[in-house]
Amino acid sequence: MQIENPVRVGFFGAIGVLLAMFLAGMLTSLSTVLTYIGAALFLALGFEPLISWLERRRWPRPVAMLATIVFVAGAVALVVWAIVPSVSEQVNEIGVRYGAIVNDLINSNIADWARNAFPLLDINKIIAEATAWLQKNAGAITGGVLQVGVGIVNGLFGAMIVFILMTYFITSMNSLKRAFYRLTPGSKRATVAKITEKVTGSVGKYVMGQIGLAAVNGVLSFIFLTIIDAAMPMVFAVLAFVGSLIPMVGTISASALIVLAQLLLAPPGTPVWWICAIYYLVYMQIEAYVISPRIMSSAVKVPGSVVVIAALTGGTLLGLLGALIAIPVAASIMIIIEEVIIPVQDER
Repeated sequence: MQIENPVRVGFFGAIGVLLAMFLAGMLTSLSTVLTYIGAALFLALGFEPLISWLERRRWPRPVAMLATIVFVAGAVALVVWAIVPSVSEQVNEIGVRYGAIVNDLINSNIADWARNAFPLLDINKIIAEATAWLQKNAGAITGGVLQVGVGIVNGLFGAMIVFILMTYFITSMNSLKRAFYRLTPGSKRATVAKITEKVTGSVGKYVMGQIGLAAVNGVLSFIFLTIIDAAMPMVFAVLAFVGSLIPMVGTISASALIVLAQLLLAPPGTPVWWICAIYYLVYMQIEAYVISPRIMSSAVKVPGSVVVIAALTGGTLLGLLGALIAIPVAASIMIIIEEVIIPVQDER
C-alpha cells in the first residue's frame, strides 16, 4: 500500500495521540468529580424504589421525593448528633488517662531510674537526642495532624456535594430518563426504555437491599455493644453500618476494627473485646445464611463467581466506589446480554 502524503498522515496521527493524552489527563483530573457523580447517581437509583413504593400508595411524586430527601437528611443529622458527644467524651477520657500516665512517669523521676537500671547507657545523651529529634520534626508532626484535619474537612465537603447531586438526580430522574430515550432511534426506543427500567430497577433493589443489611448490622451492633457496656457503642454501630455497605469484605473489616478498638479502649482485664469477637463471628454466619438471602431475595441475581470477579475488578479500578457499584453493574450487563445479545443470536 502506497502512502501518498506521509507528512499529512504523520501530522494527523501525532494530533490524535496528543488529543488522546489530553483526554486521559483530563479524565484523571476529573476523577474526584466523576466519583462524586457516580456515588450520587448510585444513591439516587437506590432510593427510586422507595419513591415508587410511596407513589403506589397515592403519594404525589414531589411529596414522595421530599419525604425521602428529608428522611435521609434527618437520619444523617441524627447520626452526627449522636456520634459527636461520644467521640468528644472518649477523647477527653483518653487524654486524662494518658496524661495521668505521663505525670506518673515525670513524678517518678524516670531518668534517675534509667541511669540506675542501665548504667552503660548515656541517658542524658539519649534524652538530648530525643529532644532534638522532636524539635527537628515538629513541623512534620504538626503538618501530619493538619493534613488529617484537611482530609476530614474534604470528606465532609465531598459528602455534602454527593448529597446535593443525589437530591438533583432524585428530583429529575424521570426527565433524565426521557432525555436519554430521545437520543435513541425511534424504532428502538421502546426496547431501550424497557432495558433501562430493568437496569435501574436492578440497581435500586440492590442498593436498598445493601442498605437494609447495613441497617440490621448497625442496629444489632448498637444493641449488643450497649448491653456489654462497650466503649462508644453509637460510633462503632455507625462503623458497622458503613462497613456492611461494602460487599464481600465490608462486614468482616468493620468487625475486625471494632474488636481491635474495644481491645485498646476497654479497661485492662475486661473481656469486652473477645465477647465482641465471638458475637461478630456468629453474626457473620447468620448474615450470610439467614439475613442476606431474605433481604436480597428480590434484588440482584448474580452468580457467586461473577460477584467475586466484579467486586475485585471494581475495587481495583475505582477503589471503594468501584467495589460498591461492581455487583449492580455486573447485573446490568447480564440484563443487557439477556435482553439484547441472546435474542439476536436466537434469530440467526
